[in-house]
Amino acid sequence: MPKKKSGDEAIARIEDYASLVDKLVERQGSLSKRLNQVAQFFLNNPEDVAIYNIVGLSKMAGVPPANITRFAKELGFSGFAELQDVFRQRLVGPRMTYSDRIKALGEYGDMDADSGLDLEQPRIVFGTFVQTAVESLLRLRDDIDNSELEAFVDALLEADAVHIAAARGAYGIGAYSFYGFSNVGKRVHLIDNLGAMRNEQIASIGESDVLLAITFDDYTPETVEIAERAAESGRRILAITDNELSPVVSLAERVLYVKEARLGHFRSQVPALVLCQSIIVSLGRRIERRT
Repeated sequence: MPKKKSGDEAIARIEDYASLVDKLVERQGSLSKRLNQVAQFFLNNPEDVAIYNIVGLSKMAGVPPANITRFAKELGFSGFAELQDVFRQRLVGPRMTYSDRIKALGEYGDMDADSGLDLEQPRIVFGTFVQTAVESLLRLRDDIDNSELEAFVDALLEADAVHIAAARGAYGIGAYSFYGFSNVGKRVHLIDNLGAMRNEQIASIGESDVLLAITFDDYTPETVEIAERAAESGRRILAITDNELSPVVSLAERVLYVKEARLGHFRSQVPALVLCQSIIVSLGRRIERRT
């Protein structure tokens, strides 16, 4: 029988958060539905993974604790504790410590056993959304790839027109981006399926245009389908999504990642909106300079 690999050998294969992401991208498609659900949650909530125990995380991810243990072992770790160490190493810089986070949450009311907060009180819901939005903005500022952001804006500038695909939870971000691009002088179209004419809207994407696909962890099937069809036609695709396992990543030439703040099943649009606003402003200034 082959010698069982020790925990140290497992960690040697995945030494940090970046190598963990690479491993998950490599394993994409080979994980079961449940383990893929764990992977998506872990990549979208790295700070939570670093500070909460396996029981708390299983409730937030909507999976049994055994699935999290199996996920850790699938990646070569001896158990969840070793996997959690990778996420704890990531907690550097301005990110909140565990004690700071608990203190901040405590300012808004007493925790209960199920949800962690008394969500019947509007002030608690409001305060918690503000706190999580602040955390997510700090994380976005630190995590954003500035060279990718630069290239993203360049691609928008060079395109003859921008076609935006964003639906359901991401629709508000897409609609605002349509408004913003229009006001800075960029020709833009929103693929909204008005009059059941999505096919015609997709067909109108020109060879010199780009498709901007915006989708997060629900990965709206309509948005993914639009991106797939645009890719089949050889059209250029830019994507704003949440992590490297998103189905639009492999289709896009440029990708920006946003891990959105959450309170239960509700997702804050603040970080994605700030990112899109910065893109719109930068694009507008470059258009002004060019003309």
